[in-house]
Amino acid sequence: MGSSERPKKKVHLWKKATVHFLLCFIVGFFTGFAPTNKSSFATHNVVATNASPEISPQPEKVFVKRVEHENGNFDRSVLDESLAMKVQERPNLGPKEENGEKGDMGKEVNLTPRRLVIIVTPTSDKDELRGVLLRKMANTLSLVPPPLLWVVVESQSESTEVSDILRKTNVMYRHLVFKENFTDIEVEMDYQRNYALKHIEYHRLSGIVHFASLYNVYDLSFFDEIRAIDVFGTWPMAFLSTNRQRVRIEGPVCDSSEVIGWHLKSLNNSADDTTRSPVHISTVGFNSSILWDPERWGRLTSAQHTSQNSIKFVKEEVLEEETKLKGIPQDGCSKIMLWNLHIPRVIKA
Repeated sequence: MGSSERPKKKVHLWKKATVHFLLCFIVGFFTGFAPTNKSSFATHNVVATNASPEISPQPEKVFVKRVEHENGNFDRSVLDESLAMKVQERPNLGPKEENGEKGDMGKEVNLTPRRLVIIVTPTSDKDELRGVLLRKMANTLSLVPPPLLWVVVESQSESTEVSDILRKTNVMYRHLVFKENFTDIEVEMDYQRNYALKHIEYHRLSGIVHFASLYNVYDLSFFDEIRAIDVFGTWPMAFLSTNRQRVRIEGPVCDSSEVIGWHLKSLNNSADDTTRSPVHISTVGFNSSILWDPERWGRLTSAQHTSQNSIKFVKEEVLEEETKLKGIPQDGCSKIMLWNLHIPRVIKA
């Protein structure tokens, strides 16, 4: 009797062990599919309890755009303009300054982004000082706060001097090349200015245009002043000569910012003086949108496009549109911020 019960007990124990093993296996199997972030969630709660949920900062996403280029041959205008606008979008302001109010120090903050300044510079391969003067101009423009675009124009040649200089500058630029040949250097300079304006008009480069000779010398505050131009602006310019101990002033005579007259180039009442425009091209700046917005600015029709004489149009508009003409600086145009240094040119044979 006792011997027959022992095998039955052993079979019963094996059954219990087998059922227990299967239960543990099933529980462990389904536990593996359960989410495992319970511990990390608890850790997050512990950290969050150390700070008030009302003032805890929210994470901000930062997007970085990479611009690739090869050998420096790329249009840096889009890159530099986007970087300049990023700086202006969200400066380091206090909570009151973000709403356009005064900050903790009581200083008003100007949140208006800077306008683009477009500097047009014609060059001639006949001028042996071109390389030196280009570097001088590049050094000056590199000190101007962005956005600024330097449009440099030259005739087609085998020399790579201009392009090599421009690549090594820290200035956003566009290098324009044309094929026409000229014998008169002044006619060539006017053609180059019109060529640059055609490029600005075609690409809708919106900004304040200034024609800068390589022989110009600038006060850096000049570029801040011309950013405030709405339609047309004008300012005095001093002409210096290395051979003559004198200074000649050209430009407007102002009452505050209102232009009431012009400095005369000479006192001779000759026919050339009466027909010659009193406006020097470097003493005028204008909003580039007048080149492609005839309804807004009242520009003459397509005859200007066929002749490509945009320079003549600008000078005529400056003399006729007195209500749109702004004298710079506003305190009576009394400050000279631009000088033209006359250096006898050494013309290549």
